[in-house]
Amino acid sequence: MVTDTNAEQVLAGEASSSHLKRQRLSSLVEGGENVGEVTGDEVTTTEVRSGMLLDLDLLDCPVCCHALTNPIFQCDNGHIACSACCIDLRNKCPSCTLPIGIHRCRIMERVVEAIMVPCPNAKRGCTDKFSYGKELAHEKECSFALCYCPASDCNYAGLCKDLYRHYHANHRGYCETFTCGFNADAWMHISDKILVLQEGRGGALVAVQCFEEEQGVYVTVNCIAPCAPGVSEFSYQLSYSHGDKSMSFGLDEMDRIQKVSFQTPEKDFMFVPHYFLNGRESLKMKICIRRRGEEQEKKT
Repeated sequence: MVTDTNAEQVLAGEASSSHLKRQRLSSLVEGGENVGEVTGDEVTTTEVRSGMLLDLDLLDCPVCCHALTNPIFQCDNGHIACSACCIDLRNKCPSCTLPIGIHRCRIMERVVEAIMVPCPNAKRGCTDKFSYGKELAHEKECSFALCYCPASDCNYAGLCKDLYRHYHANHRGYCETFTCGFNADAWMHISDKILVLQEGRGGALVAVQCFEEEQGVYVTVNCIAPCAPGVSEFSYQLSYSHGDKSMSFGLDEMDRIQKVSFQTPEKDFMFVPHYFLNGRESLKMKICIRRRGEEQEKKT
């Protein structure tokens, strides 16, 4: 039997619950969350819930330890692996030897797609966010990526524009300057291995490097900058001549690097054979560097 007192308590409870729901909806609207649709006395709202994952390694393939990407497969015992590992393992689960690579793990695919992570350069100002694993590809093209000083015994690292100012302030006595569209001397001793060129005062840094090997010398030209669109985009033409012999090499898009490497290059180099050098220990080259945007304007 429902007494008057019980009825009043039930009604009071419903009113309190309704009041809490209205408060919750108000806070969602004010906070910029999902807004409900109001129809008569009914309020319909969809709340997007979020949580915290303490160990992102759980989203890595347990076989290759790389970030999981769709499709993700599972064996009958629930062990998972990325599609590349399934192929490498010939569809045999490394944990239990059951077949793997046929049945998709749909729930894990949804989890991976739902996880959003900030750019690794978020502390330096990048606001982009990506599905887990895709932030690594972005990092190489992020304008906030760290670039490292090419001067020997200098550990400075910073945004490219800050690096350019740092180099001009602290190492300008060890570099040559260049002006876009004009030929500049690129003279260097082979044993020095690197010649740094800087555009004007505090402009872009270009590293001309030589690598001496058994058959001759490899020469590379790289701009120290991240591979972000619109950041330090140059083309160049490099030439070397002695007597009646000459050679040249150029690229419509100069390679960009965040840190100089002293490993012999596999591509994008000018090769000067030893017989061409005839015993000389220095390279007296000419280089013309152009800004790519200016080239396109001239063509149009």
